[in-house]
Amino acid sequence: TFCFPKAVIMSAPTQLRVVIEDSQIHKLVLADGVPSTVEALLATVQDHFQLQGSFTVLYMDKEFDNQFFTLSLTDVIKDKDTIKLVKTESVILTFTPITETTASSSSSPLLLPLPLDQSFQDDNSSVSSSDTVLISQSPELRSQRWPVNFVIPTFSYNVEMLLQTGCKAYESDGTRLQNPSINSDILEKLAEAIFHYTAYPTGLQIQAVVEALLKKYPCLKEPGTSFSGMYGWQQRLKYKMANYRSKMRKREVPCPELDINSLKRKSPGEKNPAKNCKRPKRAEVNYLPPHPSGETSSSLERERQELLNEVKKKNNTKVIQEKMAKTLSYRRLEVVSGSPAADEFRERWPALFCDAEIKEEFRRITTVSLEQSFMYKLDYYTPKLLVLMKSKGGVVGTKLRPHLDKVYEKQSIEMRRDAVIRSLILYLGEKEEELFEDCL
Repeated sequence: TFCFPKAVIMSAPTQLRVVIEDSQIHKLVLADGVPSTVEALLATVQDHFQLQGSFTVLYMDKEFDNQFFTLSLTDVIKDKDTIKLVKTESVILTFTPITETTASSSSSPLLLPLPLDQSFQDDNSSVSSSDTVLISQSPELRSQRWPVNFVIPTFSYNVEMLLQTGCKAYESDGTRLQNPSINSDILEKLAEAIFHYTAYPTGLQIQAVVEALLKKYPCLKEPGTSFSGMYGWQQRLKYKMANYRSKMRKREVPCPELDINSLKRKSPGEKNPAKNCKRPKRAEVNYLPPHPSGETSSSLERERQELLNEVKKKNNTKVIQEKMAKTLSYRRLEVVSGSPAADEFRERWPALFCDAEIKEEFRRITTVSLEQSFMYKLDYYTPKLLVLMKSKGGVVGTKLRPHLDKVYEKQSIEMRRDAVIRSLILYLGEKEEELFEDCL
């Protein structure tokens, strides 16, 4: 009997029931099985049915009475399952006129829309989904998080030619490139690319960069330094980033992230490069952004004082958001350098302690929507949470049962989320009255 190798075995054909916008229902046959990613599955469906635009993929979960959930992994899709495509609404921006005062603060203002998902809107806010917030964007302001897959920049023409030649030799006979003269150019380009995301990369981030470098140019591996051939490059890149930061300081590049750790600004007892070094946390993209163009600490202090009056006015959310966005750099400098007490900080920035501004401040610092990210993860982990909470016995299990019953009832996604959150609070032994504020 002849057996085919495992690598030759193809995935079995899969049939899916595809619902499009609640108005069309089709049958789709995937000859090679379900694609490995949600993006690939969506592209296949759009190509087969000639669909244009942006869609979100949902899947029908039989354990929840055939309710639809957001699809994050294609592993849950089986033969003859049902998926649903929901078209993402287009973004509509309403532009506001730029006054002379605003225009003077930046030569290239950036208009950013407020969150569009109605389920995430603040019911007490007068701001609609078409409102906009005018933000002065500084050239050094970071707008991207550290990438999942770091992209190696293009080096100079001479270096690229040497690397291409070295890779061909490595592929043919395993010869590694031995040319230390190009190391400096490679490290300089890598440091510039890293600085685009952070001035203080972690050890794991440096490792990710080196892995990407050696994957693209395997001829640069140094097996003499470690089994993987990465150790030498990791150490060089680590010290290169320190030298690159020093060079930025000497050139007086306006970067508060570097200035705050300068020895000149440290107290006499902390004048050590490694003493009390202030670095961004993992999710903080704009840890210490520079002031907007044309603004100083004095002018932003005046904006802060105006904010104290603006928060007393009704239906003034848009003006407050504009001023809070403008004073982000001043506020972050106060938090990082001064570490003020919560009561003192609330007295100086009362606008920050409302529901809408907490979400906006999180978005300004991390570039991520707080509530939407939380709800997405809540939906993603709900099946596992339910299994965990259903196994709970005793008094807590008895209290959990009414909330868990609501989850399985046919109701809106908001009601199911509410039931899951309340169940989780009971499971963890917290008190609802200390965490919820009911608004009638």
